[in-house]
Amino acid sequence: METVRILGVDPGSRLTGYGCIDVIGNQIRHVGHGTLRLASTSGKATVPLEARLLLLHGGLLDVIKEYRPQIMVVEKVFFAKNAVSALKLGQARGAVVLTGAISSLTIVEYNPTEVKATVVGHGRADKGQVAKMVKLLTGCSDFETYDASDAMALAICHAQNLVSINGAANSISSSFFCGRKKKRKRLSMAESLGLR
Repeated sequence: METVRILGVDPGSRLTGYGCIDVIGNQIRHVGHGTLRLASTSGKATVPLEARLLLLHGGLLDVIKEYRPQIMVVEKVFFAKNAVSALKLGQARGAVVLTGAISSLTIVEYNPTEVKATVVGHGRADKGQVAKMVKLLTGCSDFETYDASDAMALAICHAQNLVSINGAANSISSSFFCGRKKKRKRLSMAESLGLR
């Protein structure tokens, strides 16, 4: 049975989360997760942005070399109220996508509401709800930051779509994914576990 390794990355200019899973048939297996710390999260960042982007590139290259994923999943750009923060996030996201491309990974993008709807069951879930569902789905006891659990949620979202696309959803025995019903409605992870 073919194994697909997926790396989810939640980009940030101070913290970047990553989460890696294997998809084996219709099941997922936690491989690893963590947070790249690029600058202090309190107060004004003392490390210049260009230095943080270099740290991000190097740190992510190390993660890719360690886990050897085939696919990288990144959150799509979303609207932000603070223009300066949005620009910095966009630059961090660009560094992530470039690092994945340099490493010859397939890059996939999802918007935040898609990820939340797939993992939790509704697109307005907060970070705590996402982290709780990711813990249930992967068996991880804890995540150091929400950045890591959000990255893992990105990987899980793509895994769910892979299973659906490959038609394996019809024979799923694992509680991680739900099968398709006659109406072809895809259940969220929470719904498939009976939590919603």
